[in-house]
Amino acid sequence: MTAEESILWQQLRKNHLNGYHFRRQQVIEGFVVDFYCHAIGLIVELDGESHLSTVEYDRVRDTFLSSLGLRVLRFANAEVNENLTAVLSIIASAVSHSQARSNEG
Repeated sequence: MTAEESILWQQLRKNHLNGYHFRRQQVIEGFVVDFYCHAIGLIVELDGESHLSTVEYDRVRDTFLSSLGLRVLRFANAEVNENLTAVLSIIASAVSHSQARSNEG
């Protein structure tokens, strides 16, 4: 786990986002995702410098995961380091949106 993943995991593992549980390093259809909330089908990925050379692979992977009905959020490691509050706010918003959508059905 990278330093940035550890920082974000410390927040996600506490179930602070409306009580939703996230798993780390979850395997989904052969792909390992950084963080996953099964209850609402939300994946959170953190990208370091190595992802600069895998942009096309990440795009194809995200498209496949989205085809399974999952939502993928991507953040650069720098975003976690420079503005963790904003990252958590975006994730919380996605959780709230997914929660509201599931209550409609």
